[in-house]
Amino acid sequence: MRPVLVMLLLVLAVFAARAGEAPPLAEDPVVEQRLLAIAEEVRCLVCQNESLAGSRAELALDLRREIRHLLTQGKSDAEVLDFLVARYGDFVRYRPPLKPTTWLLWGGPFALLAAGLFGLVLFVRARQGTGAALTPEEQREAAALPDEGP
Repeated sequence: MRPVLVMLLLVLAVFAARAGEAPPLAEDPVVEQRLLAIAEEVRCLVCQNESLAGSRAELALDLRREIRHLLTQGKSDAEVLDFLVARYGDFVRYRPPLKPTTWLLWGGPFALLAAGLFGLVLFVRARQGTGAALTPEEQREAAALPDEGP
């Protein structure tokens, strides 16, 4: 049983010796940093709730490859983002710009909150007004009722 253990340890040692740090995908680490910064600002179109940097979807890998290609061509970060927005719309950005086409996106949650509060106020007021006032005759009848203690 010892030779098997020794062989297993030797195989593990060989794999550990071969393991090293993964080489960067681009030769320029500055390009990789810019790619990562842009990918954090962009939504994965498949996952939609994950950034492009964190997604493992095939489309996300293709988009990161495309962004890397644009950066190595000398495009600025703004030009790359403009390219993605032109291709996929403002939805691709986590923080879309405030413009008429995105007003509903920015103001929608606040409008829903205001409508909910307005509905709540109407509901509470309607519930408070359900107690009808007693007529003078009903007040006399209520006063004539015997007081029953606890």
